Amino acid sequence: MKNKAERILITKSSGQKVPFNVGKLKKSLLRAGANDFEAEEVISEIISLLVEGMSTGKIHKVAFRLLKNVSRPVAARYKLKQGLLELGPSGFPFERYVAELLQVQEYKTQVGVFLQGHCVTHEVDITAEKEERHIMIECKFHNRPGYVCDIKIPLYIHSRFRDVATSKNVATGQPEKFDQGWVITNTRFSEDAAQYAKCMGMQLVSWDYPKNNALKDWIDRSGLHPITSLTTLTQKEKQQLLDDKIVLCKSIVNSREILEHIGVRPPRLQKVQAECTALCEPFPMAVNSIKT
Repeated sequence: MKNKAERILITKSSGQKVPFNVGKLKKSLLRAGANDFEAEEVISEIISLLVEGMSTGKIHKVAFRLLKNVSRPVAARYKLKQGLLELGPSGFPFERYVAELLQVQEYKTQVGVFLQGHCVTHEVDITAEKEERHIMIECKFHNRPGYVCDIKIPLYIHSRFRDVATSKNVATGQPEKFDQGWVITNTRFSEDAAQYAKCMGMQLVSWDYPKNNALKDWIDRSGLHPITSLTTLTQKEKQQLLDDKIVLCKSIVNSREILEHIGVRPPRLQKVQAECTALCEPFPMAVNSIKT
């Protein structure tokens, strides 16, 4: 049955047609915390619904619905990628979220900083410092699945980095101490974008790049899940939290007041906090240290 299913072509968010991959689906289910039996049950149900040209989005929706019946925290982890897409419509919640992920890695961060370059003034999404490292970071948020950041992005960011790095601090008269430019996105980079960045000494971080140290790995290791991953809140309630600059599940683990403020009442309030508590534990499949 599985061999037959893998001859069916499905449609990725980019529009590309690829064979259905049972192994890849099972890996994503196990990564979310499903056990082997639960993963096989979900796979069997999806195979029974598979048709030629079915979208990966539809497959993920079915898997998410089935996982919710098993465990809401598991379903929330499985929804992580979609949860990041829901941090919009503006990119500011994503910038705040990335800053939180960096702080776990012992960086001191500032969001929305204006820096005087040699030629012009730049608004930088995040500056991060750790020990002797001083980094400029541009966040590229997209709320459309399948979006690919092409080579124009690192080209543009590298030029901004060079303009700031070659300028002098107004107060000290010394060169600005920026060591590296980073670009972080919730989607993906093209191959030539990654090649250019590597050549120029830039750091790119996307949903699944670089291997074992991508955005999804940062989140698994830290336990810092966005509130948009939660299955126990409505879209309206999530947006209210984002409007109040609350982006992390951990912010509402022990705060009834925040949830009550947006209209969440018992017994659902306890269910929301229980889901948050489960998500805030660093995921056991992730390694213990965060590489930077």
